[in-house]
Amino acid sequence: MAAAAAAVGVVALLLLLPLAASAYGDGLGRAAVGVNWGTMTSHPILPCEVVRMLAANGVARVKMFDADPWTAAPLAHTGIQVMLAVPNDQLARLAGDPRRAYRWAEQNVSAYLEAGVDVRYVAVGNEPFLKSYNGSLINVTFPALKNMQRALDKLGLGDHVKAVVPLNADVYNSPENKPVPSAGSFRKDINALMVDIVNFLNMNNAPFVVNIYPFLSLYQNPNFPLNFSFFDGGSKPVYDKGMVYTNVFDANFDTLVWSLRKAGVPDMKIIVGEVGWPTDGDKHANVRYAQKFYDGFLKKMVRNIGTPLRPGWMEVYLFALIDENQKSVLPGRFERHWGLLTYDGKPKFSMDLSGDGLDNLVGVEVEYLPAQWCVFNKDAKDKYKDLPAAVNYACSNADCTPLGYGSSCNNLSHDGNISYAFNIYFQTMDQDVRACSFEGLAKITTINASQGGCLFPVQILSASERVVPLRFLPTSFLILLMVVSILT
Repeated sequence: MAAAAAAVGVVALLLLLPLAASAYGDGLGRAAVGVNWGTMTSHPILPCEVVRMLAANGVARVKMFDADPWTAAPLAHTGIQVMLAVPNDQLARLAGDPRRAYRWAEQNVSAYLEAGVDVRYVAVGNEPFLKSYNGSLINVTFPALKNMQRALDKLGLGDHVKAVVPLNADVYNSPENKPVPSAGSFRKDINALMVDIVNFLNMNNAPFVVNIYPFLSLYQNPNFPLNFSFFDGGSKPVYDKGMVYTNVFDANFDTLVWSLRKAGVPDMKIIVGEVGWPTDGDKHANVRYAQKFYDGFLKKMVRNIGTPLRPGWMEVYLFALIDENQKSVLPGRFERHWGLLTYDGKPKFSMDLSGDGLDNLVGVEVEYLPAQWCVFNKDAKDKYKDLPAAVNYACSNADCTPLGYGSSCNNLSHDGNISYAFNIYFQTMDQDVRACSFEGLAKITTINASQGGCLFPVQILSASERVVPLRFLPTSFLILLMVVSILT
């Protein structure tokens, strides 16, 4: 009964959401700016609240990284166009058996469309050809893509919903001795495969989805000109076959255009699946640079400037909506700080997603745990004996990336670093008193431990249960529920 009542409550929330859809206005006629909504966080904000925030900001497109009904359900009847996703760890199964792809499309795409979710794309994997994967997904991505598109066609959805593969911009490049867009082509090790993929996508009227990160150009190359990452024309331009490039985004995008031309699909539609700037975790990842990047980028989008080779309207998805404290930091500590909003749904800076020039990004209202912090107990006996192990344990189980070089908490004192580690672990563990012990090395205080520009956060009261409307559950699960209710 409790589960049924909760489901009814979620349905009631869904019925309210269409009222907020009017906030979108005619945004699709101007810049098609969407957002990426990831959920790799220890304390997710309730999806229904996130969707209300999207509506309030005029966001009409959302790209997701799975097909979880917990996040998909609140998008029903909102007018938001959705890109669902098949995670990389499912590609081999979809590639090896067309029936699995059919069932996935039936249980997710068909069911969601019937429930009122406006699904437009299915992302088959995410950046599967990254060099860091050591080729592990090269042989399964294209078969999985073909099986998914054929499944959508079988279900009669192929004209409305397209299977795509979001790819990192490292799948194409220009030679070091000629670093201009016109010299670009797909990477040599995957060139033949990429030619097959783009021709298949083009044949099915599906777009090429590319993730472009000017920040990474700066992060990976210490000699990269800083101002070329932005859009204010403060850097020396690049000239190429009559085209003038004043920023790396345009140059990167047009390198892809040239690569598509050489692959035989010169007019293929391109969607920028991810673009953004992190705000912590590196010396160049900060709020000042992020705001500068977004100010220039969004003005460019609203004015439909496009790029030198593809002037005009573009479809882009900003990365990302909210900070995610459980993302892998192998690419860099900045990976957990791409959000437009902080972990608790607060805008990091003023910006305008709708294109109205209001600079009034709306956040999410959340509830917090009690205003208390866990800090280093300087009065503890033998306080430095077990300290390294305690700090290592805390940072292995919570997010200490702000303590890194060039990050927001890099200037803390020795004791401040310890307190930050203890507190972030304490908050991640929902302020459990046992999480602020460390054999007597830590203590709880009600005095805000934040120092200077370093925030010692208080965790939010997160969703304790994931509840989805019954209509989003697989038929097999509904049958099981009926059997259980009969037997009990």
